[in-house]
Amino acid sequence: MSKRKTHPHKPDTDNPAWTADDLSNARPASEVLTQLFSPDRAHSLLTPRGRPRADVTKVRVGIRLSPEVIAHFKASGDGWQTRIDAALRQFIEKNPN
Repeated sequence: MSKRKTHPHKPDTDNPAWTADDLSNARPASEVLTQLFSPDRAHSLLTPRGRPRADVTKVRVGIRLSPEVIAHFKASGDGWQTRIDAALRQFIEKNPN
């Protein structure tokens, strides 16, 4: 934890608040970083972090299940929600409309 004391009533001279003129002159990072860094470094800074977005995403829902069902799937460790999804998919395959 930082030992530097902050004083909210004093202006931060190292990082002053932006004015309307500052905002109107602002440019996107994609323009500025290519001037400050090498193209490879600028590209790496502009690339989003984390895993890539999936083509098909799941839908978040709230569902009430019996404690026995939850205990059964949780007993085999992490990924229990994925296993419930797989079990429901298997049920759909075996029991079409």
